[in-house]
Amino acid sequence: MSRPATSPDAPPAYTRPARARRPARAARLGVSPFDPEESPLARTRRARRMARELAVIHPDAHCELDFTTPLELLVATVLSAQTTDKTVNKVTPVLFARYPDAAAYAGAGRAELEEVLKPTGFFRAKANSVIGLGQALVERFDGEVPGRLADLVTLPGVGRKTANVVLGNAFGVPGLTVDTHFGRLVRRFGWTAEEDPVKVEAEIAEVIPKKEWTMFSHRVIFHGRRVCHAKKPACGACGLAAWCPSYGVGPLDPEAAAKLVKTPAASDTE
Repeated sequence: MSRPATSPDAPPAYTRPARARRPARAARLGVSPFDPEESPLARTRRARRMARELAVIHPDAHCELDFTTPLELLVATVLSAQTTDKTVNKVTPVLFARYPDAAAYAGAGRAELEEVLKPTGFFRAKANSVIGLGQALVERFDGEVPGRLADLVTLPGVGRKTANVVLGNAFGVPGLTVDTHFGRLVRRFGWTAEEDPVKVEAEIAEVIPKKEWTMFSHRVIFHGRRVCHAKKPACGACGLAAWCPSYGVGPLDPEAAAKLVKTPAASDTE
């Protein structure tokens, strides 16, 4: 498992030429990459090998939402629904300065808040969530963001995905962030056949050590945004090709595949 040869100041190298081999069965036949005949032990070993390689491919993986407090991360994550992290990061400096605590959100003027949130889309619904969030925090948690999953998911606009983002990145509590990229990739990897995010989370929790959940989530999401795209994954430039049962779904030619790999600046940060 060798690291890409880069200078200290060079951007991360996400392109890892894959060793030439024939497309995997799922790509050839259009069947599910999940193999029910693969034993749980074999699947776990393969998953952990791929997880180690992801750590090499994406050493810079991190939460791409800008924040300094648990409240800022909670609000930013709620706002990230149906938009990009990049868009949220453009809005939040003004938002956080104008509404510095839960009480400020609870008492926010709706028209003013909606105007700030407008670039994120669905701004009326998001304003409702943010105001409700502030009110719930003030009324039930003394204005502080709780550090327990059971409490977080009772807040307006907060589901398990958002709760795990906050727990993992603001409180250091391991959590798996099952967003669109995460679900797509672990199914492509043949680690699960489940579609429901809660069931996906439960199955992946069985194969990845708990202490790694937060960083593993970041690495999978980075890989989904930069290499393993939804419509045209860069299979021929993917460092996971040797263990991936979906190898061949995307272009196998290394040069053609490398052109599909996105840099951080150009990546889809949905």
